[in-house]
Amino acid sequence: MATAGRKTTAGGGNKRPDVETLLKYYREMLLIRRFEERAGQLYGMGLIGGFCHLYIGQEAVVTGVQAVLTEKDSVITSYRDHGHMLACGMEANGVMAELTGRRGGYSKGKGGSMHMFSREKRFFGGHGIVGAQVPLGTGLAFAHKYKEDGGISVTYTGDGAINQGQVYEAFNMASLWELPVLYIIENNQYAMGTAVARASANTQLCNRGASYDIPGEEVDGMDVLKVKEAAAKAVAHIRAGKGPYILEMKTYRYRGHSMSDPAKYRTKEEVNKMKAERDPIDHLRLSMLDLGEAEEQTFKDIDKEIKDIVSKSAEFSQSSPEPDPSELYTDILVDV
Repeated sequence: MATAGRKTTAGGGNKRPDVETLLKYYREMLLIRRFEERAGQLYGMGLIGGFCHLYIGQEAVVTGVQAVLTEKDSVITSYRDHGHMLACGMEANGVMAELTGRRGGYSKGKGGSMHMFSREKRFFGGHGIVGAQVPLGTGLAFAHKYKEDGGISVTYTGDGAINQGQVYEAFNMASLWELPVLYIIENNQYAMGTAVARASANTQLCNRGASYDIPGEEVDGMDVLKVKEAAAKAVAHIRAGKGPYILEMKTYRYRGHSMSDPAKYRTKEEVNKMKAERDPIDHLRLSMLDLGEAEEQTFKDIDKEIKDIVSKSAEFSQSSPEPDPSELYTDILVDV
């Protein structure tokens, strides 16, 4: 029977991770934040073409989920994908170079912001068509089950894409075949410029798999420890051969839908309130300071380290050569 609609509770009785692990989460979230800030700057300078969707504010989701995965697992997401790439272990240099369309990028400069891959890191995109990654992620889960390799597919989607018909075709198939797939709904409250309540008759998105007997939970997506706890529970369910699981991450994006979106559909007061009261990075830092787990200088040192990594990635992205025109004819056909 589906257990839709349950909410995770603070702590859940789980032991708090050690300081080294907490600082690792902090570093990973901060890398995403600083990387995205610099990507926004480069876009404003005209160095990034096409669309550019930033992940600022949602860093706890991918950081917490990635903390419970193994090298056997696959990850696939939508077009708001830079944070997922970094969390999967893809180098900042290669990601930033791809954003600027350079040869040193993960897709040789041909994928851009929305369409880069890394087979080595088992990251399968980056997809620009809303909801299209969900059936693809379900297919990755089928491959894991067929090969019996012990891996699972982590398939990210958004609150807007969850209303797409292909999503439910995938849910049905995943449940019917008991596929090892974790569906993560990143509910950042706004699908492009439309609030969830204006587009979804039932706003508790974790219930969307109930008709297919898929368990679902709503999670505080602004708290990396709660995300990690919920993800660990869901992954254990999947690895036990019990089929798919849905986690709805209640999160928030600080910027517009893309760099071309002025986000006039919400107030500055709303955004500032979220930043002041719910920021995932500040929340972890302040909790560690309050508990005496680290000193302020530790966080300053990490910030300096991350800024250096991001600065070098920006330099690399501009110094790496552009793709040769012959690249137009590569990676478009596979001989079998």
